[in-house]
Amino acid sequence: MKRALDTARSDNFSEWYQEVVRKSDMAETSAVRGCMVIKPWGYGIWELIQADLDRRFKETGHENCYFPLFIPLDFIAKEAEHVEGFAKEMAVVTHHRLKTIDGELVPDPDAELTEPLIVRPTSETIIADSFRNWIGSYRDLPVLVNQWANVVRWEMRTRLFLRTAEFLWQEGHTAHVDRGDAFEETLRMLEVYREFAESVMAMPVIAGEKTENERFPGADNTFSIEAMMQDGKALQAGTSHYLGTHFSEAQGIKYQSAEGDEKFVHTTSWGVSTRLVGGLVMTHGDDDGLRVPPALAPQQIVILPRLKGDDSDAPILEYCDTLRKQLIGSRALGAPIRAQVDRKDKNASAKRWDWVRRGAPLLVEIGPREVEANAVSVLRRDALYEGEKVNPENTTPDELANTAASRLEDIQSSMHGQAKTFMESRIESGIAEFGALGEFFGEASEDEDGPSEGPLRWARVPWCKPTGAALAAIEAKLDPLKLTIRNAPLDQNGVSGACIFTGEEAVEEILIARAY
Repeated sequence: MKRALDTARSDNFSEWYQEVVRKSDMAETSAVRGCMVIKPWGYGIWELIQADLDRRFKETGHENCYFPLFIPLDFIAKEAEHVEGFAKEMAVVTHHRLKTIDGELVPDPDAELTEPLIVRPTSETIIADSFRNWIGSYRDLPVLVNQWANVVRWEMRTRLFLRTAEFLWQEGHTAHVDRGDAFEETLRMLEVYREFAESVMAMPVIAGEKTENERFPGADNTFSIEAMMQDGKALQAGTSHYLGTHFSEAQGIKYQSAEGDEKFVHTTSWGVSTRLVGGLVMTHGDDDGLRVPPALAPQQIVILPRLKGDDSDAPILEYCDTLRKQLIGSRALGAPIRAQVDRKDKNASAKRWDWVRRGAPLLVEIGPREVEANAVSVLRRDALYEGEKVNPENTTPDELANTAASRLEDIQSSMHGQAKTFMESRIESGIAEFGALGEFFGEASEDEDGPSEGPLRWARVPWCKPTGAALAAIEAKLDPLKLTIRNAPLDQNGVSGACIFTGEEAVEEILIARAY
């Protein structure tokens, strides 16, 4: 059976992932080591992610702003725990101009900065400095802001979308009068991410709290949404942090309360990044390439005219343009339908396979016979193969225009259903002792950062919520297996029995998996 890719998921998931990203024309490596070029199809997906989330942020009372790319070193040094968490990944600017010396362009020795600048790895410290200037009274609170930006974390082992030295993200930052208000905000934004992942990305996730050793540097509590990829690894798809008063104490962010005394504000931060695009690939892709949920497809319906390159093409193109106008006049999934006519002078079969690899939800082929018969040939990308080749459906342009919205909505629902069934069927809850954990997961792949050929499952096990040295000892036992505790799901089933690590009475369940 002909497939659109050279590599199957079952043969080499890591190579399959890279081939999908490359052949779906989403991204490519750049001349700058560790960085990527996001091409129009990949960036179009990111733009739709950005637009939907931006709307949700504003509906929950947040405003967009922008803060500098460069952060003074002394800002970061004020928060010791924060520095420790990011120190090995920070890019540092030490000079402000270049000079030619002995024919070579080098940093000008006379242009060394008085204080080095850190290229933004995250913005808590510099935003806290602004909050200090903005906040004087309880009447100024809460402050609810978000920025869309790029960040730099100097990764040595990179993979397109999943791990790059520079990537795009949003980071929300808020300040509140007390813990209760800030903690409520932390969970509110976690739910925004969870609902977005499920309804827009068609990617099922489990929301929960991270262990103390997996918290964001400087946070009191970190929460995440975890998604299962088709190789069984977990992807941390979004995080929300309650930062307590750590950053406000370091930066001196105080407010005068209604009673007249001074108090430190309580802050939060939360974010998602272009890593979501990699998650989309590994949640929905198949052996023919990418499958994009209609809500995030830059083009939801692609019309493919079969052309000969002569005068006979004119009526076919006119027919296609008329159909496109009908389609974009309708709405689906809360927005106008996005449709395109591919007018490229390429072989019809080659064009079809290009769009199969890109994952456009509906492909519509039109040639001389369709024009003569007032017909179109429609192929659903999500059902291209179901054990055997799926033949296109023949219908009329009017019928397609009338049913396009319901077709796209059905594809969106179907893709979420497939992914949810996949995840739920691969979470094991019956492991009662640590020794069985190693047998359950088997040997780890050598490539812990990339897609693996590992077992297609997670473990959900009881534990006693240890901290400090006891937690570190448990992590040391998991490390040789390349396993991590992903989170303690907010949706607990009612735990009973003993912790599989210590034998003490369990207080909650946790998810254990190999992860990106």
